Amino acid sequence: MHSRAEYDHGHPAQLLETLNTAVLLLDAQLHLLYLNPAAENLLEISRRQITGQYWPNVVKADAVLVERLSSAAGERNAFTEAELELHSATGRRMTVAFTATPLATNQLLLEIIQVDRQLRIAHEELLLTQQQSARELLRGLAHEIKNPLGGLRGAAQLLEQELPQADLKEYTRIIIGEADRLRNLVDRMVGPNNVPAKRVVNIHEILEHVRSLVDAERYADLVIERQYDPSLPELSADADLLIQATLNIVRNAAQAGAKQIILRTRAERHFTIGHHCHKLALRIDIIDDGPGIPAQLQDRIFYPMVTGRHEGTGLGLSISQSLINQHQGIIEFCSEQGKTAFTIYLPLENTNVC
Repeated sequence: MHSRAEYDHGHPAQLLETLNTAVLLLDAQLHLLYLNPAAENLLEISRRQITGQYWPNVVKADAVLVERLSSAAGERNAFTEAELELHSATGRRMTVAFTATPLATNQLLLEIIQVDRQLRIAHEELLLTQQQSARELLRGLAHEIKNPLGGLRGAAQLLEQELPQADLKEYTRIIIGEADRLRNLVDRMVGPNNVPAKRVVNIHEILEHVRSLVDAERYADLVIERQYDPSLPELSADADLLIQATLNIVRNAAQAGAKQIILRTRAERHFTIGHHCHKLALRIDIIDDGPGIPAQLQDRIFYPMVTGRHEGTGLGLSISQSLINQHQGIIEFCSEQGKTAFTIYLPLENTNVC
């Protein structure tokens, strides 16, 4: 029988093979000497393909990381990064927790743990909290506004009946019209209160309807490209609410001056939305080449009345998030100059067990 010490010191490579943490060994020139199976999975490449290669090229490491790795190997200074962006061999971008430890053999030991999922869950929880806080605030505000509006409208109607001259009634009609407009605005801010009327729908029929609506508005030089996955199953949803949610996002992109909008659908397996894990989820990407969302607005973009356009109401994205939340889904986004991507995640199964 082998002792614990024999396993710990006699077979280190065997132990590394069983770890869930990606472990790699580089030489002083940053060429790869070894990686365990977890690292193969993370980098999406086999040990045979990658061994001996210059590792920074594989993961598209920037000059700063290369310099820090070289310094760590030469001067034996370990370092850690909590959130470092790397790429897999297939080009997939990922965020990782990264530790580099120099060894006495002039080699460098790397430990890498992907943290995208944890960061995304934390971000989703923040979005859901923001949305709930905004809705509670707006519900209270709606109550305070709609009551006096109702009284104002009623008084204007009574006054209109008492006015002797028809031309004077024009002013009461303005009051009534503005009261109705403000009431509708408040209703839009709060969003629909009804439970979604779900039925089996095809997401591509919904997106095609949205595309036709935006096309009919005739934005100059706008091209809407479709990249649909035809193998996606149908889902149970309120078609009208999904149309409104996606239309708000696509129309925002068109009104911001985008010349190309991509509508893309994909499936995500074993995917977490908020606190619930789903065996299968629908992913809808709405990508545009417009000017992007100003950095100072990005943390608040799903709050009502937040907009980067002078003529905008700032309600569209807040309403969209609310409508998708009603389907147990969520909307995320990333934006920079020339590329903004809104992603809608919707569960395709009722079960919350992965």
